[in-house]
Amino acid sequence: MTKAKVRRPNTNYIWIALFVLTIFVYFFGLTIPLLGPDEPRYAQVAREMLARGDWITPTLGGFNWFEKPALLYWLQIVSYKLFGVSEFAARFGSTVFGLGTIFSLWLLGRFSAAENTEISEINPGFSEKSVFPAANDFANWLALIAASSIGIMVFSRGASFDIILTFPMTASLVNFFIFDTVSKRSANPGSDSLASSRRLVAAPLIAFYFFIGVSLLAKGLIGIVFPFAIVGFYYLLSLRFPGKIFIISLFWGTMIAAAVASLWYLPMYLRHGSEFIDQFFIQHHFQRFTSNKYFHPQPFYFFFWVLPLMTIPWLPFFLAAIWDLGKKIFYRRDAETPREIDKSDSDKSNTSSSPRLRVSASPLLLFTLAWLIVPLVFFSFSGSKLPGYILPALPAVIILTADYVCRFAKKSRMHKASIQLTAAATFFTVIGLLLLVVPGFAEADSVKGLIAAADERGFKTERVLSLQTVSHNAEFYAAGRLLRTEDGKQKKLNSPAELAEELRREEGKPVLVIVPLVDLKRLSDSGLVNMEVIKENGELAIVYTAAK
Repeated sequence: MTKAKVRRPNTNYIWIALFVLTIFVYFFGLTIPLLGPDEPRYAQVAREMLARGDWITPTLGGFNWFEKPALLYWLQIVSYKLFGVSEFAARFGSTVFGLGTIFSLWLLGRFSAAENTEISEINPGFSEKSVFPAANDFANWLALIAASSIGIMVFSRGASFDIILTFPMTASLVNFFIFDTVSKRSANPGSDSLASSRRLVAAPLIAFYFFIGVSLLAKGLIGIVFPFAIVGFYYLLSLRFPGKIFIISLFWGTMIAAAVASLWYLPMYLRHGSEFIDQFFIQHHFQRFTSNKYFHPQPFYFFFWVLPLMTIPWLPFFLAAIWDLGKKIFYRRDAETPREIDKSDSDKSNTSSSPRLRVSASPLLLFTLAWLIVPLVFFSFSGSKLPGYILPALPAVIILTADYVCRFAKKSRMHKASIQLTAAATFFTVIGLLLLVVPGFAEADSVKGLIAAADERGFKTERVLSLQTVSHNAEFYAAGRLLRTEDGKQKKLNSPAELAEELRREEGKPVLVIVPLVDLKRLSDSGLVNMEVIKENGELAIVYTAAK
């Protein structure tokens, strides 16, 4: 007892240090240039909405841009107001939502630990301790594994919609599980806290529907499809029907979700009508799922290997957890199996130690499996696949992984220290990469330096176009200066001759051209335009051009 009291402060200090390190890492390096095709476009959409004072209609380059709902843009607008328009502000909301996802899982861990006894009583013959530990440390391990998993870290640093969806969906599902557990406890005549449990049912149920509404604002219909599909599959795995309270709540709860979502969907429909329906729902929901219209094809099994990789550095623990889980759910010795599928007399008289299929499992385990399987199967059938699509399933994977990690850490102080050191090493590795590696990559991926070099030369007002490429990165860094086609897309020229013709149409005005280095010599050798290379970044060059 004395030793435990002596060690406890040190243990608490370690957890506090890891918490502080997590916060630092998640906000560190958010100022690097915007990367990829999505970050700069989303950041620019929010900047245009802010400039117009319009919180409803997303535009890119002044043209309607109805690919995604408004939640990310709203977060960016608020951040722009607080911090000014910058890369940090564009990513700030994503980081907050990433931390919100971690916090939601921490709450689930705390609740799971607090309710462990009641869950075991509801499910006689099965102790949840065998799958999800009852120790208070489970919440801390769950949060630590989530915070240090590469999937959560990467997407929490990006100005994109995937983590913006993952947080409210995680919060919604966590609140449902709390509601479901408390409502079952309220119905248990042996519960000592029947009255208080009934009072606690309403709050998580309301939160469940509220966060569904937020999920709809985050990424569209998937925000309501997944929570209800996961809950439905959970009831199926549990071999039980929803309770009366939940069934009744479908009527008023759906209205809560709709009321939250209507903050954007209703004014969008009233303002844009069929154009909004066609672009947002038909093209960017149904056609994106059923076809390869947006050129992101991948094999059926794509997410079956992408999702596990998102758990790095905890991948070995996740694989071990899956193996352990399979043994616990499906096979066990007769003496340990509380219920079996085959209840025939011959089986009852069989006292051998052969394995039997097991159907009893803890509610949290079944809920986690439903949470994992529904998005994984759904997106595997999608005609368009990107790694971020599967991010809402990652919290379920993290729960399974954290369970195994927690039991592993309990075996010895060395095991516990090794896990904490692995998490800390992961954080410091990320810091090192952000300091030493990512800036060089960002320099080559972004046109920020190219545009800045042109501005320093005094070319701050010249129009910008692309030759043999389209740089979506320029949407943010060359905003307001890009030459566009009639439908709002960036103008891309395919030859020096087309560039010469474009310069004539510009009535002698010079133009800045973004061109791949592999095509730079071709432009120079053509002799069709006057040109001066301003700067190269390893992949692209920005060139001052004028008509001859």
